[in-house]
Amino acid sequence: MAPSNPDPTSTLHVAVIGAGAAGLVAARELRREGHSVVVLERGSQIGGVWAYTSQVEPDPLSLDPTRPVVHSSLYKSLRTNIPRECMGFTDFPFAARPNDGSRDPRRHPGHSEVLAYLRDFVKEFDIEEMIRFETEVVKAEPAAEEENCRKWKVESRNADGVAHEIYDAVVVCNGHYTEPRHALIAGIDTWPGKQVHSHNYRVPDQFKDQVVIVIGSSASGVDISRDIGKVAKEVHVSSRSTSPETYEKLPGYDNLWLHSTIETAREDGSVVFKNEKTVYADTIMHCTGYKYYFPFLDTKGEVTVEDNRVGPLYKHVFPPALAPGLSFIGLPWQITPFPMFELQSKWIAAVLSGRVSLPSQDEMMEDTKAFYDKLEASGIPVRYTHLMPDDSQFEYDNWLADQCDYPRIEKWREEMFYIGFKRIYAQSATYRDNWDDDHLIVEAYNDFVKFMSSYPELLPLLKT
Repeated sequence: MAPSNPDPTSTLHVAVIGAGAAGLVAARELRREGHSVVVLERGSQIGGVWAYTSQVEPDPLSLDPTRPVVHSSLYKSLRTNIPRECMGFTDFPFAARPNDGSRDPRRHPGHSEVLAYLRDFVKEFDIEEMIRFETEVVKAEPAAEEENCRKWKVESRNADGVAHEIYDAVVVCNGHYTEPRHALIAGIDTWPGKQVHSHNYRVPDQFKDQVVIVIGSSASGVDISRDIGKVAKEVHVSSRSTSPETYEKLPGYDNLWLHSTIETAREDGSVVFKNEKTVYADTIMHCTGYKYYFPFLDTKGEVTVEDNRVGPLYKHVFPPALAPGLSFIGLPWQITPFPMFELQSKWIAAVLSGRVSLPSQDEMMEDTKAFYDKLEASGIPVRYTHLMPDDSQFEYDNWLADQCDYPRIEKWREEMFYIGFKRIYAQSATYRDNWDDDHLIVEAYNDFVKFMSSYPELLPLLKT
């Protein structure tokens, strides 16, 4: 692939939807490639899901389609579940700032430190000038083709009214932590207790002296069950990844128990687990994930969301029938997100400038279908289409890097992710503050120093 040297004749006018981490790096990469960029952000600040608010939705389960939507799903105590060194963008290290008393220097910092990092990124690369805040995208749809060139109509709304604009391309970066998924529980309609989705969880105070059932044992389920456990009488975690007979007290806690899945809920307030244990609970907390949701997108059926599969998409990014004018950043999950967002953005920007070519529509469809067939043959449910376990995320990252003639993901970053991920399961209560990968930290900071040598004013940030 050719080096980045965009031809000014290939400059396109591009709308980026969302100013979270994905939208910010997309804006930077698109402008680097020579494009004209407008970022449409419905909130009043950058950060997306990392912009914490104590506000929650009035419907605790977020089932009411007319509810006022709160974008953030952060709980107050949240800390990153991967180390900061491997979390940052490849050319803007997420280094600790130990000399700044207002910053969180921990390897697994709290959410406010991630937002501060994103603000640093915006300032360093002059991104804010491209953002229109408090501007909601109401509709984005293909416009009529002009001389074999398809445009996009984008309708947006802000305090000044409704705007209708034409763009050459739309990049969707609206995140996927806003529209909750819920567990299906037999008998729940007559169960008298309270139900909440983790999207609307902030602090544990309301659960004082209660018996709480937490459904889900992934990152949020683990964190929230322990957070609630500080004030609750009992917390019972229901996990579908355990055997049916599972019933055990969680180590280090005298009021937390792990169960298998729920069999049924009863109108007397009891909940029966498949391990045959019965618990009389006050609240059920759904830590059950989220749905991909694009209410503004009208593609005339070319892109659908079915059982949480956004498709058909070539390499999780381009819908073959609408490429390259429509693309998505940030759909894969269980990953190191920021570097992947960056590489997806580089690929999209280079494709739009014509520096990198996509396969034909038929070839992209064939590749996508082969991927879906492989998932089916392996017994992987459709809802896990965008899950990238094991080595697949780094294989994918490196494929993206190769497309753009960009350096592959550093080995220390891969190893740090794998070691950290294993710690989550092996020492879920302490993994953020106990680690044994100091040699990788040294490698990472040596890399950071090499990078920051180009920015002498930033080198003091690495001095501990």
